[in-house]
Formats: sequence, structure tokens, C-alpha cells
Amino acid sequence: MMADPVLLYTNPMSRGQIARWMLEEVGAPYEAVILDYAGGMKTADYRAINPMGKVPAIVHGGKVVTECAAICAYLADAFPAAGLAPPIDDRADYYRWLFFAAGPVEAAVTNKAMGFVLPEGRERSAGYGSLDDTLDTLETAVTGRSWICGGTFTAADVYVGAQIDWGLSFGTIPSRPAFEAYAARLRERPAYKRQKEIDNALIAEMQKQG
Repeated sequence: MMADPVLLYTNPMSRGQIARWMLEEVGAPYEAVILDYAGGMKTADYRAINPMGKVPAIVHGGKVVTECAAICAYLADAFPAAGLAPPIDDRADYYRWLFFAAGPVEAAVTNKAMGFVLPEGRERSAGYGSLDDTLDTLETAVTGRSWICGGTFTAADVYVGAQIDWGLSFGTIPSRPAFEAYAARLRERPAYKRQKEIDNALIAEMQKQG
């Protein structure tokens, strides 16, 4: 099954960029199916793959995986030769920061971008406390080390890195020296550059077509 190509359902203007980046990192053969928001993602055929009607999703060996953090973790395990998952007994930081970014970071940053304000005294109920606490904690993950798990780049860096890279680019995460330095390292990775080249070309083509 691991030799089977991966089918990636995506749109270049979506979190599908994260899944493509991860596929480029593992070097797995894959085929991309580009879906539009108005029609393709909402068809019965695609909803049979992802009932949420959103991208990305991957199909590999007949198995469906959705949600970017899960896709990153799955691909790291499915293609172990890429070395993007730490040994089982050394995954504390890997799991901690992967799921911290998928939970508190995603929620806190999205709520802020959408203008949602937590009622005073209800911060504890939100799960992430406050945006400042979340960002301060995220900063500790990328301070004093090259990568999330220390000296070795892993799938957690793809997901956490995408959150920080996009946040800096779109202004939803404030510029801090630790974030900027981490993002700069990510942007030098060949797989990151390949993903950006592919998706940016697709975006340009879509914009030409109107």
C-alpha cells in the first residue's frame, strides 16, 4: 500500500498548500485533483470522501485522511524513509506542538481574524485562554532550536511552520524575531519552494481565467 500513489484533493488558495508541501517533503508520488469552492468541493462524489466539503483530503491505498495535521502525521508514518517522524519513544515535542498548532493556535488566530472577542472571564472555556498566551507559548516552540523537535526537521514543522508562515504573510500572527527566523529557515527548504512554485502557478492560471 505504501507504494501506491497518493491522491490529493486540493485548491491552491487553501490549506491544501500544507498537504502538498508535506507530499513534496516525503517525496511520495501523488496526483492532485483541483476542486473549486463553488462546485467541486460540494459535489456528492467529493462529499463521499470528505463530508465537510472542504479541502485538503488525501486518499492512499483506499484510505481517506482529512485535516492538515492528520495528513502530515499520516504521511510521515506512511513514508518512513523520509525521516519526518521521530522515533516512537521520542515524540513528546512532536505530538505536543503538532496538536497545539491544530487546536489552540488555529482557534485563537482564526477567532482574532474574524473579530470574535471572548467575553471577559470566559477565557478558560475557550481552550486557548487568550491569543497572547497562545502566541507566547508558540514562541517557546521555535526559540533556541532549529526545529520543533530540536535539530531535526519533522512533519510537525510542516504544520506548525505553515501556521506561522501564513500568519506572518497575512498579518494574523504578529512579527516576532523568533517567528521570523523560523519562517526564514522553512522558506529555504527545497520542498517548500517546490510547493510554492506549483501552487502559485495554479493561482496565476486561475486568476487569468477570471
